[in-house]
This record gives sequence, C-alpha cells and structure tokens, in this order.
Amino acid sequence: MKLIKALVLIVTFISTVASATENSRAIDVDSHIITKHKATINNQKINYTVNTGTQPVWNTQGHPIATLHYTYYKKDKVKDDSKRPLLISFNGGPGSASVWMHIAYTGPRVLKIDNEGYPVQPYGLQDNPFSVLDVADIVFVNPVNTGYSRVLPNKDGTMPSKADQKKWFFGVNADIKYLSEWLNTFVTRHNRFRSPKFLIGESYGTTRVSGLAHALQNQQWMYINGVVLVSPTDIGIKREGPMKTANRLPYFAAAAWYHKALEPSLQNKDLLEVLAEVETYTINQYLPALAKGAFIGTKEKTSTIAQVAKYSGLSEKFVAQNNLDIPTDAFWKELLRSKGFTLGRLDSRYLGIDKRDAGDSPDYWPELTSWLHSFTPAINYYLREELNYKTDVKYNMFGDVYPWDRSNNETGEQLRLAMAQNPYLNVMIQAGYYDGATNYFDAKYTLWQLDPSGKMRDRLSFKGYRSGHMMYLRRADLKKSNQELREFIQSSLPNPDEAAKY
Repeated sequence: MKLIKALVLIVTFISTVASATENSRAIDVDSHIITKHKATINNQKINYTVNTGTQPVWNTQGHPIATLHYTYYKKDKVKDDSKRPLLISFNGGPGSASVWMHIAYTGPRVLKIDNEGYPVQPYGLQDNPFSVLDVADIVFVNPVNTGYSRVLPNKDGTMPSKADQKKWFFGVNADIKYLSEWLNTFVTRHNRFRSPKFLIGESYGTTRVSGLAHALQNQQWMYINGVVLVSPTDIGIKREGPMKTANRLPYFAAAAWYHKALEPSLQNKDLLEVLAEVETYTINQYLPALAKGAFIGTKEKTSTIAQVAKYSGLSEKFVAQNNLDIPTDAFWKELLRSKGFTLGRLDSRYLGIDKRDAGDSPDYWPELTSWLHSFTPAINYYLREELNYKTDVKYNMFGDVYPWDRSNNETGEQLRLAMAQNPYLNVMIQAGYYDGATNYFDAKYTLWQLDPSGKMRDRLSFKGYRSGHMMYLRRADLKKSNQELREFIQSSLPNPDEAAKY
C-alpha cells in the first residue's frame, strides 16, 4: 500500500512539473543565432550567413507586446550593401507562417519533393539552385502567432485580452501598421536603409505587402523598388456578381485540360492556346450573358450553356442546373465525379477520394493535407538542425489570428498610390493556372484594375505557371518563377544617378 502511495506521489509530482514546464514555455523576446553556409545558385558559388531569431513589437510606451520570428539570409563579402537589394517575404492565411516560400521558393534550401511537386519520404530538404539569393538578400517574417512568433504577456504577467490582440494585430490595417514599425526596426538594426527594397507576398500576403508598400513609404519614409504578388487575393479590388462568376471559367478550362476532360478539339491544343480562346470568350460573351440574368434570350442562353460546358468540361445539364453560375466547390466535386475523384482547391492537379460520390463539395483538400505533412517536418528539422535555432515552442504552420478584421480593406488603392508617389516602384503578379482558390484570371483582373488611368501600365506585369497556388512546387516552375523574379528585381533597379521623377 505504501509503495502504491509513493508511486502516486511520484506520478503526481512528475505531472505537476510537466504542467508547469508546459505553462512556462515561451519564446525568447529578442534573440538571434548566426550560422554560415555555402551554395551553388544560378551557377555561382555563394557563401552566405543566416541570422534567425526574434525581434520585439513595441507599443507606444516602449513595452514589448509581441515578438516576431524571422530568418535573414545575407550573402557574404558584399562590399556595398547600398547596392544590394533586400527582399522581404511574407506568406498569407491570414494566420500562415512564412514557411511556404521560405523552403519551397526563394530560399537556398527547398522541400524534398518530386519534379511535379508531390512529397516523397523521408521528408527533408535539398539545395535550391534557382534561389534569388545571388541577386538579393532575403528575410522571411512570421507575423504574430505564426511560426514561433507570439503575443507577449502584459507587464503584470497576464495575457492581453482578445479584444486588445485583435486591435493590435489581427486585422487588415492593424497587421500593416505593426509590421511596418517592425520592419523599420529590422532595417535599422541591419543597416539596410540605403538598400533597394522589395516586398513579396503570397495569397493573403499580397494584401499585406500591398498595404505595406504604402505604409513603409508614408509612415516609415522608406521607398520600395518592387512589389511581387504571388497568387493574389482581391487586395480590396471588388470582383462581385457576374464578374466573379465569369472570371472562374478560364480556371475551369485549365483544370479540365489538365485532367483531359475537354473535347478533342480543345484537348489537342496547348494549354495556353486554350486559355487565350477561353479568356476572349469570357470577356466578350460570357460576362455580357451573365449580366442579363433572367432576361437573357432563350437562344443566347442555350448557346452560352453549350459553350460554358465545352470550356469547363462539365455537362450542359449541369451548367443549366446552375443557371450558368457554377460554384467552385461544385466544380471540384463534379468534374471527375464519374471517375470517383474530387479536385484540389489550391492546386487542382491533386485528386481526392470522398466517402460518397454524391454531394456538392469535396470532403477535404488533398493538396493541403499533402503539403502540411511534408512542410511541417522539413521546417522543424531545418530550423533546429541546420540553422541551430532551438526552442520548445511549437512552430505554428497556421496560428490563431481569428476573428480577423477585414473591414476597410483599401490595400489595392494604397498600392496604386504608392506607385504613383514613387516612380521607382514596379509590380509583378505571379499565378498558377491550376489554382482554384485565387484563380489566375482574377489575378489578371486585379492587374487590369489596379491603375485605371493606365499611366503606370508599363510598370505592371503578369507571369503565369503550369501549376497551382504554390506554383514553385513544380520544378520547372521553380526555375521559371525564380528567374522571372530575378529579372524583375534587376530590371527594377534604377540606373546610376537616375532620379525618381516623372
């Protein structure tokens, strides 16, 4: 009996210690670890330094209210940093860590995957010979509650209320405000104020960097040379009603073409030839037909149903049953229903298997589950074992940032104004044709509407890829997208003594 009581006491003690350890687990507020590395990038041998650590977010009283985890890549033996570009990278969500582009796109180490972007075991990393580190230093930033970044306790040790956290961090404009302040500190600490600066964001990160371009220029007095929008959101440029519906058709055509679901006259053409035809039809005929709503003529409606079915790979009956307005969820479920598969949302090359073939939307997103299972072990291994950043804090692939305040999203207009104020500032969009979440034709529409005056058209560009939301996962597009990013950075640098004026 005494032995049992003793064992109970020991177990209770261990549980109490474990609980206390768990509750006291915290990230360092201000820290950094330096490591040295070598790589061959763009056929150049490069030595580089990685600084990974945390840097505080302060309130107006100078008290740290959060700390952000970052990873900063800097090429060694650069004589003049004032001529060396700095690329500042964010992912999206909101609530997503800056892991995706970090270890799959621009960084010198990328996910171990096959040539089409599908994971292979054992999970890990490989060298990225296409990284843009040869032409720019890169910092990957994790916003609050993503990666290792965290909200910090108040001075009295209590956590800020949910209302205060939302006001400080979790909304379109709060996000931009605190990140612009944080970047000012980062640029100051690392002596990069004179360097050309570029912002790159993916998905919701495009909303973030569009607003940051304006905030950095108007609140931190820091000119930006370029903004890259990867798989962009609407950035506050509304796409509603018939336009929202019409813009889906080119993406439907791309996904159907990939899965060989189009009729031979289209299937035998190259993807880009098909998309050019569908885009022309979408703007000139499908959109006007949708705008007529219930008052469209019978003949025109019948013709439109047939053409939309032809381009989407869906049956005329299905198109008619949806009154020409086909939800993306329904498309993902319907296109390959007869074969027993659903399509991925973020990358429609991926296939899923549902419990039932019936229904109007997929059970899950096969691409996202695949990515999370391969990215998570890779980033945890990389930060700890290769970059020597060790902590017991959990790396949040997706963090708690909700409810997110989406009100007063004027980031598209803010980006336009930043361009107008700064003759140096160029914008490039990169998008995958098989992305059903932020489809490529919506991205083109955003580009067209960003500057209604047309006076800055020569500073706007679009690049498309034969892959999905994270177009860089396909190796051919990893090479192509990095090269086009490299060229964008180089072409956005002004000539010596070229003044910023119109």
